[in-house]
Amino acid sequence: MDLATLIGVIAAVGCIVIAIMMGGEMGMFVNGPSIMIVVAGTFAVVTMKFSISDMVGAFGVAVKAFVHKIQHPAEIMEQSIELANVARKDGLLGLENVEVKNEFLAKGITMVVDGNPPELVHKILSKEISLSIERNEKGLGIFKAMGDVAPAMGMIGTLIGLVQMMSNMSDPKSIGPAMAVALLTTLYGAVIATVFALPIADKLALRSNEERLTKSMILESISAIQEGVNPRMIEGLLSIYLTPGKPGKGKGKGKGKDDDKENDKAKAA
Repeated sequence: MDLATLIGVIAAVGCIVIAIMMGGEMGMFVNGPSIMIVVAGTFAVVTMKFSISDMVGAFGVAVKAFVHKIQHPAEIMEQSIELANVARKDGLLGLENVEVKNEFLAKGITMVVDGNPPELVHKILSKEISLSIERNEKGLGIFKAMGDVAPAMGMIGTLIGLVQMMSNMSDPKSIGPAMAVALLTTLYGAVIATVFALPIADKLALRSNEERLTKSMILESISAIQEGVNPRMIEGLLSIYLTPGKPGKGKGKGKGKDDDKENDKAKAA
């Protein structure tokens, strides 16, 4: 669970609701025609830009903003060094006995154990990365479109309300309530864009970048393991992906160094 997204949404909605309750009744902020114009109208316009399947898929991608958790690069590096040490001692077939939690890494290791050539493994995994990023970008594009369309639909609803109000100027008492209803559509559009659509789009962009980083890192490690690269060299290769000032825990590092020491002792004997 992404606490930042969850806390942010709850806090933002809570501030709006509390402000409304402090100033009056909640009922005055609920208007059926305004909701129809903004909510249904926004979905209709965005669907024109994309397709129905894209719209459905976007909400599946949006789940990543709340519950998706990317494995830390340091953990991937440690797991990769562990796998490299196993492959160095027991060969590539020995990797099938190692439990791998990361789904993408496990898929790559399975392909390696099955004896697929490095070029094919790299091609298949690279294609999967590209398609995954493409799905993420399409989802965040849809939410950005919602963030652009919702305020515009709110303005359209406000203009409709103003036209209806101006056409009934004979009753001065109805002007105030009619103006309030007209402004509600602008409020709905602003809330949908600012509190939901645009923040989710930004979070999906962040998730897409994180996924691109971690999967590229895994692809590098699988290629290195399959080519029989020394675990120390793999550590140096993957450390590039770590955030400066946040090194790994050293779990995988120690194993690689110990193996090199053992090999040096064996050579000396």
